[in-house]
Amino acid sequence: MGKAPKKKKSLADKVRKTKTSTEIKNNPFEVKINRKKFEVLGRKTKHDVGLPGVSRSKAINKRKETLLKEYKQKDKSNKFIDRRFGEYDTKMAPEDKILQRFAMERQRTHDKKDMYNLNEEEELTHYGQSLAEMEKFNDTVDSDNEAEEKGLLSAELTASHFGGGGGLLRKKMPGEPEEGGSQRAKSRQELIEELIQKSKQEKRERQVQREEAQELTEKLDQDWKSIQALMAHKTPKADRAEKQEEKPKLDEYDMMVRELGFEMKAQPSEKMKTPEEVAREERERLQKLEADRLRRMMGDAAEEKTQSQTHMSADDLNDGFILDKEDKKILAYQDGKWNIEEGSEKDEDEDEDDEEGESSQEEESEGEEDDEDGDEDEEEEEEEEEEEEEGSCEEEDCHSDLDSEQESEEEGKGQKEKESGAKPRKSLTTEEMKAQQEAAKAELPYTFTAPESYSDLKDLLHGHSPDNQRLILARTQKCNHPSLAVGNKLKLQKLFGFLLEYVGELATRSPPELTTVDKLIPELYGLCQMFPEAACKAVQSALGDAAHSMEEVLEVKGRTAFPPLDMLIYLKVTALLFPTSDFRHPVTTPALIFISQALTKCPVTSLQDVTSGLVLCCLALEYVSLSKRFLPELINFLSGTLHLAVRDKTSTGYSVVPPFRPTGKCSDLLVLSDPESCKSWSKKTLPLSATQHLELKTDLDRDHHRLMCLSTCLDLVKRCCLLYKDLTSFTHIFQPISTLLSKHLPAQTYPVLLQELHSEILAAISSAAVTHGALVFEKKKPIPLKLLTPKIVEVLDYGKKRGSTKEEREKERLKHKYKKEFKGALREIRKDSRFLAREKLSEVMSRDAERKRKVRELFGSLATQEGEWKALKRRKRK
Repeated sequence: MGKAPKKKKSLADKVRKTKTSTEIKNNPFEVKINRKKFEVLGRKTKHDVGLPGVSRSKAINKRKETLLKEYKQKDKSNKFIDRRFGEYDTKMAPEDKILQRFAMERQRTHDKKDMYNLNEEEELTHYGQSLAEMEKFNDTVDSDNEAEEKGLLSAELTASHFGGGGGLLRKKMPGEPEEGGSQRAKSRQELIEELIQKSKQEKRERQVQREEAQELTEKLDQDWKSIQALMAHKTPKADRAEKQEEKPKLDEYDMMVRELGFEMKAQPSEKMKTPEEVAREERERLQKLEADRLRRMMGDAAEEKTQSQTHMSADDLNDGFILDKEDKKILAYQDGKWNIEEGSEKDEDEDEDDEEGESSQEEESEGEEDDEDGDEDEEEEEEEEEEEEEGSCEEEDCHSDLDSEQESEEEGKGQKEKESGAKPRKSLTTEEMKAQQEAAKAELPYTFTAPESYSDLKDLLHGHSPDNQRLILARTQKCNHPSLAVGNKLKLQKLFGFLLEYVGELATRSPPELTTVDKLIPELYGLCQMFPEAACKAVQSALGDAAHSMEEVLEVKGRTAFPPLDMLIYLKVTALLFPTSDFRHPVTTPALIFISQALTKCPVTSLQDVTSGLVLCCLALEYVSLSKRFLPELINFLSGTLHLAVRDKTSTGYSVVPPFRPTGKCSDLLVLSDPESCKSWSKKTLPLSATQHLELKTDLDRDHHRLMCLSTCLDLVKRCCLLYKDLTSFTHIFQPISTLLSKHLPAQTYPVLLQELHSEILAAISSAAVTHGALVFEKKKPIPLKLLTPKIVEVLDYGKKRGSTKEEREKERLKHKYKKEFKGALREIRKDSRFLAREKLSEVMSRDAERKRKVRELFGSLATQEGEWKALKRRKRK
């Protein structure tokens, strides 16, 4: 038989087979899943194996458990927090926690309303004894007369005294013989006497027992004293004295240490006052002095007779008054004459003696009472007396300080003298009154209002000496301190600008009032420290105006004159008010630039220009003295000034830089007309007034001024050498000056002082360390290095670097890991964002569906109501 032909598998059989194999493959009983004991966020598991798609579903479930919960709990604070006592305290034992919680719970339930509720479960005590036991009245009653006889009354005595006599007739007990002829019944009197005898006998027995106990106690005390010394290791007083005599003397060091222990400790000082309190007290003082001056100026006689106010305590009875002259006088008869004043004085002395006697008697009585009181009372009274004495001393010190301050701070010639006594002052005559008024008028007022404009400031200071002008400004600041009123700060800020302008005006006067300017500089400094921003703006505006005017003149003419004296004063004030050592400052940096521009752009055409230029050099050196900043304009101007003193300018080994010229009309300004003028010259400081107006009538005056300028220039060169000696290019910078001094400006023709400066400058330049020369370009181009063909090494395994060190490989591994983690984090963040977006979208869709459902329900209900209403309307029509 032939083989049966194979049947072709149908499509359904193939699908059924594939489905069966898939079901077998995906059988959950054949899949092994490694479950974790607990979930840890961010931890990756290596053996998390499961069915296909399980990892994705796990990730979704994880996000639902973590991210979704955080999203739903966002902006919500309904959390369960365990607030039990000691729950999060790891240092407490569980038993302590339970006890504390129990105590707090009982305390919480025990309110005020339950304060007097007696709980039957609790046992109430009093002094450690139970109240339930005390209520049984088992305690014996104490006797009032005898403390030791604690009410031990016998039954017979109790019955006889409190039983109404019934206890005396005792009932016969069974077994007792009847009272017959031999034994008669005792009467009441006999029974009472028997009780009295028994009680006395018992009392004597107790007394004997007490005496025996007392004897035993004394004996025991004596025995204890005999052995007490052995137990406490204490020696008798006699032995102690002998041992103390045998002790060696203390060393100087030990004595010093003990003395330091007994030294007085530091006492607390007075409280430091705030600037506001100081300003308030200063203003009150000035107002008081001004009121006194006005009173003296008006000649008010009524107030002249007033006595100085004395301090009165709160307990003062005002019984120690003294009569004035206007009161009723007391008559006194002495040596056959009537004496009013002496009598009154004697009476006053007698009153004072009486008061002293009374006070002494009171003190004696108080002393006796103190002796009678105990030690505690004495200590308390001593402490109270010390406190009273301290309080009175403090009050006296306070008032003495006030008096001393008032006396020390009185200013002016005609200030009224203050008397501490209580005697009335004598009335002044008319001439004395007029003299006093004139003196008060001549005094300077103590209070001033802040000027509102520059003209007000000029009117305020006009006609006063420099010291008085400074005093006026100081009092104006004290009376208008910013802490005293709201608008005082703006007034004082304006005052700085007005005062700065006033200083410039003083410098432009002819002759300039430089003494007044010197007196006003401290007031400018005080205002600048108080308002730095306003001072900065005011000085900046002054410097900016001067710089703009200089630039305008330079644009038109190409050259400009040296700054006037007021501008030089402003530059000096800037150096005093603001720091010059800063690398960049909003005020001093523009001022230094202005000085440099003036030293470069202003041509020297006269001795007055030389003087102005040297003043600018002094200012520039003052600006850079702390920072040691190199200023080439300064060195250039000093070398050009020395060039003006050279006679022969034909062959010079140095170059002259503008604003100086090698030759010409103004190149011999410092050449002496007569060498003999050096003999009569003496060194003086260069006057600032010479920068504004210089009057030299004779040749001798001109030569003396030339020598003065030359001396100042050499002094500035010496200071520059000391300032820039640490520069690497020091020799190169000062080489022109060295050549000029050594070859073209011989010192033999000048005075001795100039010769010394000349030699010191040359010694300083020659002793400087040899440094490298200035950098210049090379004449030939440098020969380039020989270039070689680079060696190319083929790398077969891309991504791996062979031949690298261990550190480099670790670095590459960390870089690769960082990139991998970064990409994974980005991927997870994107997935989290998509998950949250889906959740938010589903929430929005659910809300929209709910809203639509409610809208449909509302529309349906409205339609139903409308139909019912129409049907009702039809019925009504029918």
